[in-house]
Amino acid sequence: MDQLLALRVFVRIADAGNFSKAADSLNIPRPTVTKLVRDLEAHLGVKLLQRTTRRVTVTAEGVAYYERAVRVIDEVHDMDALAAHTRVEPRGRLRIDIGSSLANLILIPALADFRARYPDIQLYLGVSDRPIDLIEAGVDCVIRAGTLPDSSLVGRRIAEFDYVTCASPAYLAAHGRPTHPQQLEHGHSLISYFSSLTGKSRPLLFHRDDEAFEISRGTTVAVNESTSRLTALIAGLGISQTYGFMARPYIERGVLVPLLQEWNRPRHELHLLYPSNRHLQTKLKVFGDWAADIFASFDCRTASL
Repeated sequence: MDQLLALRVFVRIADAGNFSKAADSLNIPRPTVTKLVRDLEAHLGVKLLQRTTRRVTVTAEGVAYYERAVRVIDEVHDMDALAAHTRVEPRGRLRIDIGSSLANLILIPALADFRARYPDIQLYLGVSDRPIDLIEAGVDCVIRAGTLPDSSLVGRRIAEFDYVTCASPAYLAAHGRPTHPQQLEHGHSLISYFSSLTGKSRPLLFHRDDEAFEISRGTTVAVNESTSRLTALIAGLGISQTYGFMARPYIERGVLVPLLQEWNRPRHELHLLYPSNRHLQTKLKVFGDWAADIFASFDCRTASL
């Protein structure tokens, strides 16, 4: 059995959902396609495809195998081009996991540019603020803000974000405008952000010269997603700290009011993470370079790596 050809056939069938379409696209006789899949399943000892008279579906084992098969095929493509000293045209599927606000406000609106540059790369975006296991989920990379996890992931810092402390005019009219962070501990409602992983709320942080305060008392609403935090601010539910690029359009329109501007929260680093045991494919490298440029335009301070 030509296992690499069998992998190509299996992937093409999974994508097309049909043996005949896969055979036609690869210019391989239908009986050969059928035999390659049968031999591959026998070799693995698992069923990859469930076949009926009407359709072909991928089994649970097949889904897991598919993700790795796609990666192997892409790496072989890169290897062949490198050995032949030819320019590698990025191609194949790239699975990315990214937080919701970063996806909806920055990445997705700019994707037309990426598609124009790299038309042979198919992007699959998992949009969520919940942490995931890259290996288990079959994801190529994640874009996350915050401290790097202590793990085997390789981290490329692509940007830094600033924060703005703010509230709605209606909230300030009802509760007054604080002039010092310690005033938030009494008589004010805080909107905090909690970790989906630990369930713990993160305090508001304030730094000025040698002074530093962590404020967590007074939390009345906690959310685990940054767009929801912004919505809660606009709704007048309390005071919070949110990304500057998210808050500024609303501040300019008077929907939100900046507070305690002489106090700063440490900037939030943004990283592109991928497993250390995974070959840095051309498609992942060009995406990382492109993403770093895109995020640089949103009041971020980028770092070249």
